[in-house]
Amino acid sequence: MKKTLRLVAFMLLALVLTAAVAVLLIVKLVLAPEKGEWSTRAQLGPVSFDVGVPTAVRLLTSHWFAPQLDGRVVDTRFGTVRMRWLAQTNALELDCAPCSVDVPALGSQPVRVERLVGTVRRDASQLSGTLVATPPASAAPGNAGASVANSGLRGRWDGRLSSTALQLNIDMQDGPLAQWYAVLVPGLPELQRARIGGTMALRGQFALPARSFSLQPQIAHFTVAGLGTEALLDARSSCGASARLANDSWLARAVLAAEDQRFFTHAGYDLTELTASIDHNQQSGRAERGGSTLSQQLAKLLVTGDARTAERKLRELLYAVEMEQTLGKARILQHYLDNAPWGANLCGAEAASRHYFQRSAARLEPAQAVWLAAMLRNPQAAVAQWQRDGAIDTARATWVAEGIRGIPRRQREALLKSVAAAKFAPP
Repeated sequence: MKKTLRLVAFMLLALVLTAAVAVLLIVKLVLAPEKGEWSTRAQLGPVSFDVGVPTAVRLLTSHWFAPQLDGRVVDTRFGTVRMRWLAQTNALELDCAPCSVDVPALGSQPVRVERLVGTVRRDASQLSGTLVATPPASAAPGNAGASVANSGLRGRWDGRLSSTALQLNIDMQDGPLAQWYAVLVPGLPELQRARIGGTMALRGQFALPARSFSLQPQIAHFTVAGLGTEALLDARSSCGASARLANDSWLARAVLAAEDQRFFTHAGYDLTELTASIDHNQQSGRAERGGSTLSQQLAKLLVTGDARTAERKLRELLYAVEMEQTLGKARILQHYLDNAPWGANLCGAEAASRHYFQRSAARLEPAQAVWLAAMLRNPQAAVAQWQRDGAIDTARATWVAEGIRGIPRRQREALLKSVAAAKFAPP
């Protein structure tokens, strides 16, 4: 009897193992990449094998297979995804909550959304669907109430699947900026008191497996109130005496040329520069270029700090927009000049001018003003280069001189010559 039971158990085990091997072979055969097809490595138990991504996408979105995914729950690197088959629309719904993705171009921390629901339909090589991003119920900004917290950002997407790539286009509908903040950074303490006005729409293009993307935000009527930045009107800098420079002083104009050439025409943010920065950062794979206006830089200096995260950037933007309304351009520029870091543990234009050139900021020669402004991109590195090589980055200084506005051609030519020939004693 015992021998019979052992034999039956052995046969059952052999049958299970045979079935498992057969399933594995079938999966490998079905999902095996074709020649030249975009592929990735998949893990099934202890076995790993190559999977053709386009083949897998076509299988998962097919009308005969996708319904079998109804009710399935899968843990992914983006979050837990719950799947539901929508028979009326022949679409597969993917519900990711919470959902996060690493985007090095936008900062060191993942971009996180409380809940992201998308649908997927495929017609041959064409893909399409909808997107809804929802904030947590506790994320209602001060002016938005429960209507913002309980609603979501909506959009549509489409794409084309080929054997080598997946091209996606995303179009998020125009929605209140308060809603965007509630979805993207629900934990910001400022949302409890800020009154955020305006709307934003977002278009994006994504390519896989290249992982390249571009974003085109469209913002209208952005206003912020309630953060108390009017208290900065008469604030004094901890960096020492104020330079009290006029807007048309050499240093003020050089700083604007170096840091924010559209300062007098934007409302605290510069979408052109921001988009260019995102493009640059996604190509480099990290957040190298900030795209901040002078107003945003002042917010960073006085309030938010300089952490390289999307959350800090969005906080900075709130303060910058409000400061444009409460302080005005002239005061923002003066505050920036009085608080900007200039290396060697110095901050403020007056302290920097006296340390590096032994004169007040108001009495700087044009080439000296350009020199100081060119240092602002990376003050510590500029000081180190000056001490090592006897000069800062001359190409950067020349670029700043070329960007100064409101000077005649001959005066600019003279300035460029003096910058090229400048030799200042290292600090």
